[in-house]
Amino acid sequence: MPSFDIVSKVQWNEVDNALHQAEKEISQRFDFKDTNTSVEKTSDGITIRSDSEERAKAALNVLQDKLVKRKVSLRFMDPGKPEPTGKGGARIIIKVKEGIETEKARILVQAIKEAKLKVQASMQEEQVRVSGKNKDDLQAAMQLVRGRDIGIELQFVNFRD
Repeated sequence: MPSFDIVSKVQWNEVDNALHQAEKEISQRFDFKDTNTSVEKTSDGITIRSDSEERAKAALNVLQDKLVKRKVSLRFMDPGKPEPTGKGGARIIIKVKEGIETEKARILVQAIKEAKLKVQASMQEEQVRVSGKNKDDLQAAMQLVRGRDIGIELQFVNFRD
């Protein structure tokens, strides 16, 4: 029985490349000179540190530009508000969203059921599996999901015939 999975996965190698490019640009740009601005990957996500809130926001813009150039959707990134640190500095923590949350998965499953397509959709951990008897019905389900904006980036994987 043909099926496919709907997932939301970040291409971490591209994120790492964008981080390295942003670090390099920040180290070379004149307006970041002597501001102790850094961009690093941590267990919380991505942390941007600088001597001032404005420089931290500018570093965030540099990182976002590099992510877009590397074709990483900004929907994966959830930048927080600039937080003050010791010595008058600022820090921005960017959480990286990966996987489909239960609420978003329910919205997808409900949309597929309401469309009355001859497919079944089920939630499995952080993905949604869609299966049906006909390949054309599965492609119609893909088009339906692409047309629906639920606020996260989606990919279609494991298409089995």
